[in-house]
Amino acid sequence: MNVTFYWYPKCGTCRNAKKWLETHDVALEAVHIVDNPPSRTELEELYKKSGLELKKFFNTSGMKYRELGLKDKIKTASEEELLDILATDGMLIKRPITTDGNKVTVGFNESLFEETWK
Repeated sequence: MNVTFYWYPKCGTCRNAKKWLETHDVALEAVHIVDNPPSRTELEELYKKSGLELKKFFNTSGMKYRELGLKDKIKTASEEELLDILATDGMLIKRPITTDGNKVTVGFNESLFEETWK
């Protein structure tokens, strides 16, 4: 199985997820989410395949999220507006995002990784 792994190398959660994938022999292409963030089209595709609410794609603990006051905006913005906002800055996107083109996980949860990527 070959997966694309959007991550931020300084993020401890990302490093743990990457280590888990490597330990379980999951072939991955690591993509720096800030230097090469997914495009708006890619984000929309990831969102739709994930089955998650779009707000789960936001890095709500990030400084950029707070600076832009997105907590309130998320509640009223349309799906189109939210995707546009996410596409502006890789630091706004929750990480890591792991996908094989069909399945998508956001963040790192060991039991979810076990279920999805093993």
